[in-house]
Amino acid sequence: MYYFVRRVPKALLGYYSVDRIALSLRTKSIAVAQSRAAKLSQQLDDEWSSLSWNVCESPLSRFRKVSGAGITAAQGPTVSEAKALYLKQVGTGRSQTFFNSVERAANCLIEGCGDKPIDAISRSDVNNIRDSLIERGLTAASVKRNLSTLRALVWFACREVGLNPNPSFASVYLPKIESNRPERMPIPLATIRTIQEECRELDDEARWLIALLSDTGMRLSEALGLQASDIITQNGIPSVSIQESHWRPLKTKSSTRTIPLVGAALWASERLLESSDNGFLFPKYCDGQNTKSNSASAALNKWLKPRVPDGCVIHSFRHSFRDRLRAVECPAEIIDRLGGWATEGVGHQYGQGHSLIVMHGWIKKLGQI
Repeated sequence: MYYFVRRVPKALLGYYSVDRIALSLRTKSIAVAQSRAAKLSQQLDDEWSSLSWNVCESPLSRFRKVSGAGITAAQGPTVSEAKALYLKQVGTGRSQTFFNSVERAANCLIEGCGDKPIDAISRSDVNNIRDSLIERGLTAASVKRNLSTLRALVWFACREVGLNPNPSFASVYLPKIESNRPERMPIPLATIRTIQEECRELDDEARWLIALLSDTGMRLSEALGLQASDIITQNGIPSVSIQESHWRPLKTKSSTRTIPLVGAALWASERLLESSDNGFLFPKYCDGQNTKSNSASAALNKWLKPRVPDGCVIHSFRHSFRDRLRAVECPAEIIDRLGGWATEGVGHQYGQGHSLIVMHGWIKKLGQI
């Protein structure tokens, strides 16, 4: 457990019953301890500065036209009211994931500082929310995402009711957080081949899904939301078209793409088309309203676990897909296009990109290694 200790300046010892301030920071996390210590140190600096003027309030208060008690009180909507306004206005057409993330972040804020008016939320409140998220074991990316959601919610509500954006959410300091989450590892090529063979032998919907992912590098949610009409043939090349839909939003703009089908993915797509009777390729996990990615991930990972090395999961096929394309010396721009990864640089935004024939030529080489 970390402690905060700081000596009281000699000139101010008369104001204190001890010669040093010592208290528990109530955490075993070095990142949280550093943050809380910095906050306490700043509070002491402010207090000692005030005491040095030998007054209990700011020496600038005498210049105010209205005393501190007459300052206008907070008048904005509460956090819960701001959340409802934000979801009503911004949530139109958004996925359930968006609503869940807003609900989760808002509830965290309410738990930390109460359901107070949004213009009464202080920087101390925001810092406390940050510290509580870190103590829960969230990664730096997750903490940052929650704070960004809260900032967007509060600032939107402020603008809607005619208030200036609450500055407490601006430039929140985020300490370096050590992550204990294991790194996702790519699946070795020999293991992929073995799994693909087993998928052909078992020949059921779950194995079709795994085979489709193994030779396309699609995200699991992208595959689950596919319809039969997304399997197309252009210029004699069988392909899968990934488009955004209300039951399955895409992660990024570059995720919209067409991937040529080869190897196990081509076999899986043919089996899926033969079995499809309601238009969706995976009706067990997608009903046209919602896509149950978590359920599918749990089931597939349970089957994969004894067949792949430690650290490998269903998403590892996507990591392997990129490595396999690197192995055949596929240009990075084409790899990004096939995988739906964002490509750096303004120049890549010009033109129509590589043709399906060119991409098919490269992805066919995956069967040669």
